[in-house]
Amino acid sequence: MENWQHQVKQAVRSLPDLLHALEATETYRNSVGDQNIRALGSFPVFVPRPFLSRIRRNDLDDPLLRQVLPVPQEDSLQSGFTIDPLMEQSAKRGPGLLQKYEGRVLLITTGVCAIHCRYCFRRHFPYQESPKSINQWQDSLQLIANDDSIEEVILSGGDPLMLVDETFRDLIQSIDAIAHVRRLRIHTRLPIMIPQRINDELISTLTRTRLQTIVVIHSNHANELDAEVADSLYRLSAAGATLLNQSVLLRGVNDSLEALSNLSQRLLDCRVLPYYLHKNDPIEGTAHFEVSRGRGLELIAQMRARLPGYLVPRFVEEIAGEASKVVLG
Repeated sequence: MENWQHQVKQAVRSLPDLLHALEATETYRNSVGDQNIRALGSFPVFVPRPFLSRIRRNDLDDPLLRQVLPVPQEDSLQSGFTIDPLMEQSAKRGPGLLQKYEGRVLLITTGVCAIHCRYCFRRHFPYQESPKSINQWQDSLQLIANDDSIEEVILSGGDPLMLVDETFRDLIQSIDAIAHVRRLRIHTRLPIMIPQRINDELISTLTRTRLQTIVVIHSNHANELDAEVADSLYRLSAAGATLLNQSVLLRGVNDSLEALSNLSQRLLDCRVLPYYLHKNDPIEGTAHFEVSRGRGLELIAQMRARLPGYLVPRFVEEIAGEASKVVLG
């Protein structure tokens, strides 16, 4: 089996290559025309082949394709959609270190992801200002060590599992050495995008830490969760990690009762509990994914009528300056 880094190298990195791989070139051109998409200059296509293999060919309505396919609407400016609606830069405490909520901090570990989701809430984030090595993280790690109110460190990005095994291990060990930190939370799409990333070295690192480990994956549709993905999630669960899922409510992807119900049930099959269903953040270039609060509340009510309570995620919105996520339903 090819290792995960090889899969990263083999990822599709251009719109023509994506369309060719999916046999969708003519359909796409007939649908949107031969328009240049300016957003591709700052946010290019990046799709790993394991994820690509789950997308239906020549179907522009495929819910997985819609998450990664650039469209001309990304270039349209919409009122209320900005490059930093969550005001993350104002939450900065140190190099790559954000604190939005009491008792926990978020470490931007890398600007690199295993996929470029077109609705990404950090597509405009200044990753060039964040640390890129264990030495460059020292100032932020010291800030955490000096503040005994911090009980949880969240690793985000980018995607923290894009770090090579040695760097990831060193970072976890550094956090583990801070006595008042109790929990480690890892936000990642790697188990879904490239299941091979959940390798022996990673599992060894997670089993050796004293920290209670929570892995929050990000899946928006049941079709993302094939047998290989399930195996990667089983390995994380067997290593003692608590597995949660957060989704984003996206027009044309999962804004139906069937899609959300199927996702929740498939997640449980993979030993993952639904956690959050996010109202999409108003990021410039993503307005075409917008689903109203009212529609989201309607879907949550329908899910409660159909599913056990533990399969119904909380419908939430992140609002800059609030003390926590705002639970809408």
